[in-house]
Amino acid sequence: MILNAQPKQLTLKDDGQIYFQPDATNPLPGSAVAQLVKGESLLQPAAQFMLPDDQQNDETKLFISNWLKAHLYTVLQPLFAMVEDENIPEAVNKIFIHLFQNLGVAKRADLENFIANLDTEQRKTIRQKKVKLGPILVFLPELNKPAAVKLRGLLLGLQHDLSLPVPCPRDGAVSVKIDTATADADFYRSIGYPIYADRAIRIDMLDRVISAVYDGADKGKFRAQHSFAEWMGCGIADLYAILTAMGHKQIEKPVVEEPVAVEPAVVTEGEPTETSEATPPAQKPKPELDEFYLRKGLAHRERAPFQPRAQKPMREFSSHDKEGAQKQPFQKRDENGEKSFGGKKFAGQKDGKFTKRDDRDNRDRKPSHKNDRPARNDEPRVYSAAAKTSDNPFAVLQQLKTK
Repeated sequence: MILNAQPKQLTLKDDGQIYFQPDATNPLPGSAVAQLVKGESLLQPAAQFMLPDDQQNDETKLFISNWLKAHLYTVLQPLFAMVEDENIPEAVNKIFIHLFQNLGVAKRADLENFIANLDTEQRKTIRQKKVKLGPILVFLPELNKPAAVKLRGLLLGLQHDLSLPVPCPRDGAVSVKIDTATADADFYRSIGYPIYADRAIRIDMLDRVISAVYDGADKGKFRAQHSFAEWMGCGIADLYAILTAMGHKQIEKPVVEEPVAVEPAVVTEGEPTETSEATPPAQKPKPELDEFYLRKGLAHRERAPFQPRAQKPMREFSSHDKEGAQKQPFQKRDENGEKSFGGKKFAGQKDGKFTKRDDRDNRDRKPSHKNDRPARNDEPRVYSAAAKTSDNPFAVLQQLKTK
């Protein structure tokens, strides 16, 4: 029965179980037929089958395994499409492989050496693969869909032996409040929700705020906008906490309470006190938010107060020691009465006189070992390293395509 099933009759749930629904018109998932477990690599989980006795055969197991490969490829298609083309420049390929191994999200600082050397054509290739080179993070925006977020969370949970289902933000949420004491920042960043302050923020909205901050900065400062809070679905207090967690320093303005003047209502004799049409109250403009010192600027850094270097006590020079005895002069005379520097003669000094190099005595010289060195081997060295199949994105892609 499973061998003749349509792909929609099989479903992968957040608990890692694959369900089969015999009736293609029934929206319910049906019964579990397999449980995913940790496999060879992050993108190659294994399956433990829970089939009925009448369907315990290799063909049914292969059918479910092939469905799982196709499901992974379909949901994470932007990730696999990024590494399908092998004829791309080496610098771009290194960026793609790093992103592939990190499920489509990476810190820009880890890739800056490659990004800095990209030319116009290489950047065009990156855009064609729909990779966003953000100011802080490099990511694939198309993986922000709920299905891709949950699947990446499931794969990470299997790889790191976490209890399933793993905690993921609700579908379409732009940010969620989390417990920073227990939340794993690497996990949330890998599923596309980096943590700042006590909120996990969807990476595309976070990148939108970061870009607006740097675009609107002037002389190392910028002003927070109400749109930032609307994009991230949080309040103003949370916005300030997020911007501070990014490394910006808040410039708090003094709070000035303005008295509100209340004018008494004037009622003219004979005039009705109530009007039939109520006038809607005028909307008050939103208050101006605080300014921040930009993270990359130097103005917000608190400099340590200047401290002069401790002066060492000056050494006292005297021709007499503590006991009063006269010290020996710095220049001494040898047995022949000739002066020498510190009781030693300079090179080239003979009998108290400097002589030319040709007139010097033959001094004992150390034998030279220059000719005793082994002959230099000019043959090129050959290094070899066997790549692991589980770490090669092209090998993973080929296995997913193999039916």
